[in-house]
Order: sequence, then structure tokens, then C-alpha cells
Amino acid sequence: QVQMVESGGGLVQPGGSLRLSCAASGSGFKFNIMGWYRQTPGKQRELVATITSGGSTNYVDSVKGRFTISRDNAKNTVYLQMSSLQPDDTAVYYCNVRAVRLFAERDYWGQGTRVTVST
Repeated sequence: QVQMVESGGGLVQPGGSLRLSCAASGSGFKFNIMGWYRQTPGKQRELVATITSGGSTNYVDSVKGRFTISRDNAKNTVYLQMSSLQPDDTAVYYCNVRAVRLFAERDYWGQGTRVTVST
């Protein structure tokens, strides 16, 4: 089984910054794609950013130039540095990993961390 621990959410003023972290663990697993999604009430969960084990990244257009995803493969940890935050970034942010073990692949989700951008 894969365990995931998220941290770093909170309340921030518009224009501020936050850094989210997500550590994944699980015996025998390799974590290929790691990423962040977000969800607001009444809306579908949307992709924010992903990063492969090789470091290739992908971002939703609305966060390009403001958010940076990175990972530490030795620690199986993915980060999301969020800058120039706007009220529209307010959401619950979920970490996602695509884990592989014995040629079987599946997605795992973190518990979610709330980010609120408000004065």
C-alpha cells in the first residue's frame, strides 16, 4: 500500500506565496508521475501540474509562470511552489502519484490540503 502525507496549505493574501509538499512511501513501489490537482465546491477536480521521474513538467494554463512543480526522487516527495496567488486559486489541493509495483500501475491520492487566498 502507498501512504501519502501532504502539508503546506493555509491562508494567504492575494499576491502571496505558499509551498505545498507531498511525501509518498510504500515498499516496492516506484513513483513515476507525481502531481497536484485542485477542487472547489461544485466543480470537478482539475489538474494543476505534473512532473515525471525524469523531471518533465506540465501545467494548466492558469498557473503557468506563477506555480513551479518539483520533486526529490530520493525522498519520493513532490513540491508545488505557488506565487502571485489569486483568489481563484482558492481550493483544496490534492497530491497524486502514479505508482508501479510488479508491473501493476495505479493512482493514489493524498488527503488534500486547503489553500485560501483572501484579504
